[in-house]
Amino acid sequence: MKDVKTVGLDLAKNVFYVHGVNAHGKTVLRKKLARSKVLEFFANLPPCLVGMEVGGGSHYWAREIGALGHDARMMSPQFVKPYVKTDKTDPNDAEGICEAVSRPTMRFVPVKNHNQQDIQSIHRIRERLVTARTALGNEIRGFLGEYGIAIPTGIRVLTKTLPELIADESNKLTPMMRELMLELLKELREINEAISQYNDRIESIRQSNPVAKRLTSIPGVGPITATAIVAHVSDASLFKNGRQFAAYLGLVPRQRGSGGKTRQLGISKRGDKYIRTMLVHGARVVVTRNESVQHTPKIRKWVHDLKERRGMNKATVALANKNARMAWAVMMKGEDFKWAA
Repeated sequence: MKDVKTVGLDLAKNVFYVHGVNAHGKTVLRKKLARSKVLEFFANLPPCLVGMEVGGGSHYWAREIGALGHDARMMSPQFVKPYVKTDKTDPNDAEGICEAVSRPTMRFVPVKNHNQQDIQSIHRIRERLVTARTALGNEIRGFLGEYGIAIPTGIRVLTKTLPELIADESNKLTPMMRELMLELLKELREINEAISQYNDRIESIRQSNPVAKRLTSIPGVGPITATAIVAHVSDASLFKNGRQFAAYLGLVPRQRGSGGKTRQLGISKRGDKYIRTMLVHGARVVVTRNESVQHTPKIRKWVHDLKERRGMNKATVALANKNARMAWAVMMKGEDFKWAA
């Protein structure tokens, strides 16, 4: 036990597997642990490097094991997979994790604290409500379409128009369908109210969090995007530069090369999909309203020329990439974003 320097921990619901090696990479530990014995085991282990895959409960275990004096690190499962030999079993997974965590070029996932997980939970609940609202709106439009009624896109338009359609007796809605529409309208209003309450919570978090407040100084980054970044990134210094942060969010092109020729493909879409989506939505608003957004003439011209040359979508993603770099700079410097003279 004293010779253990690196440990791979395969997380599970009830049964955990541990694989440990010494300073020379020789296997000195293989163990199967019950959930209740994991922390007791690591408490009796000398400080060492502990690796685990990101998954359900991984942030909890990383925090608890780190508090015992170990260097707990998490990795994406896709980076661990190449190190798993032969069949995929729990002991082999633990061995592969132990091998992967010791690689000098391995990329690690930051460990979230309780506050970050609270904020992330708010975002996840709000995201579920928005998805449910969209599905409900599509369902209402589908029902009305069968009666020859078409409503323009948009939740606000639907919420405003639906009561008028229910009250209008000149259309072809049956009494039963009017009753069903009233019930769906009530459900839609309840979801809208719940989303509004979560928006207020997010705004309150933004006001009380100095980092999130500074991030909203970037055009195209609002309270939702800013608090999502704060919940996801505990330490911006983990990224060498802004480009690495943008790549971490999947906002850089994929590359495919062979025979000395490299081909640029679409964006990689790696990393957190939610933050990437929010950055793209914010950038789309800025590109659409380019002339009215607070920009320097140079940036405004850059956005305009890129939109004319490459189209709306590529200009939007390019600006989202730029905003991600700006967000990293704001977090590193600890000051509001300011346009260069």
